[in-house]
Amino acid sequence: MKTVKIILLILLVAFVGIQFIPTERNQTDIVPATDFLLVNNVPNNIKNKLQVSCYDCHSNNTKYPWYNKIQPVAWFLEEHVKNGKAELNFSEWGSLSSRRKASKLRSIIKQIESKEMPLDSYTLIHKDAKFSNEETNEIINFITQLKDSL
Repeated sequence: MKTVKIILLILLVAFVGIQFIPTERNQTDIVPATDFLLVNNVPNNIKNKLQVSCYDCHSNNTKYPWYNKIQPVAWFLEEHVKNGKAELNFSEWGSLSSRRKASKLRSIIKQIESKEMPLDSYTLIHKDAKFSNEETNEIINFITQLKDSL
């Protein structure tokens, strides 16, 4: 019994200790002129859905939930956002070449159609991030038109 108490005390001290290890925050008050929503003059209904469903992981401005202050969750979220931005960063859209934009748009369409995005792990907590069938069709139609206009 004494060994269990020692192990629990060590785990508690470790848990408290890791809370002091900082993470990098992905937040800014500036919306750059290269942002996808500005460059493409996105309709409000699609703009709102993209911001709710995509921008936390795929832009330079994440809206963090309360639990982001708790380690090791904060590390997981930091890595998740870092990987999401490496794949697609809507904040830097205007700086991409037309060829790269077309490739990204094809990828967006494919991932939305196959329900790979938004991730299930994200929509589990952020219920409003899920796409309804109507929203899926609207977004895919808009993205397709955008791709075809390049």
